[in-house]
Amino acid sequence: MKYKMLVLDIDGTLTNSNKEITPATRQALYALQERGGRIAVASGRPTAGTKAAAEALQLAKFHNFVLSFNGAKITDCGSGETVYEQTLPPTVIPEIFRAAIGYGTGLISYEGEEVIAATPIDPYMELEAHINGLLIRRVPDFDNYITFPVNKCLMTGAPEYLAEVERRLQKQFGERLSIYRSEPYFLEFMPPNVDKAKSLEKLLEQLSISREETVCCGDGFNDISMIEYAGLGVAMANAQAPVRARADYITASNDEDGIVRVVEKFFGE
Repeated sequence: MKYKMLVLDIDGTLTNSNKEITPATRQALYALQERGGRIAVASGRPTAGTKAAAEALQLAKFHNFVLSFNGAKITDCGSGETVYEQTLPPTVIPEIFRAAIGYGTGLISYEGEEVIAATPIDPYMELEAHINGLLIRRVPDFDNYITFPVNKCLMTGAPEYLAEVERRLQKQFGERLSIYRSEPYFLEFMPPNVDKAKSLEKLLEQLSISREETVCCGDGFNDISMIEYAGLGVAMANAQAPVRARADYITASNDEDGIVRVVEKFFGE
């Protein structure tokens, strides 16, 4: 095979509009791994939120990988080991918390199998917990509660208001953090210089696979970095227009088994 690694976003790419991996997609990706192809799932989701997708694709059986938190953490599904990780500087957690209180937004982070809420639980937080299949819990004194490594925090709020908050906080934090919206109502706070492409580069180095041997598929703005980095960047037909503009190839939508088409076209025997 010309290409050795297939990297897949989850929501809107690997899964259909019902957040399901179809039997056809599952079978195509299992067969690809049986033939020796490598697969990595790259998602903005927390690691626990990628568990169902990893199990459906049997990534553990083939020692394949999950890039979670938008690339801030790489996990070997076979061993369960973390092979790469970036975390937020502990000193910024109280600042992010104060900003959420000051702007009246929601704020969450993640602990194990739970979403932990710094502020009263709102519908956006509940949506995030539901998407990832995690429980949600309000914690008191959030800024002092966080004594463990955190890969990201997530602010929630009405889209138009959150856009203004985003602009202000990008100025406040400057280069200390990477701040962007993954959805109109989700504002992500990530370690600086973290994205899917930079994380993927670390993984490929360990596997001795070149970027030219890699295909990356996605639909969202946070997929652009890896789509541009890959030897072949693929956008789903349902992708945002700027994402499609950056891609080398546009496959069928996530509701039309677009990933199956990519496997058949670019990973043939």
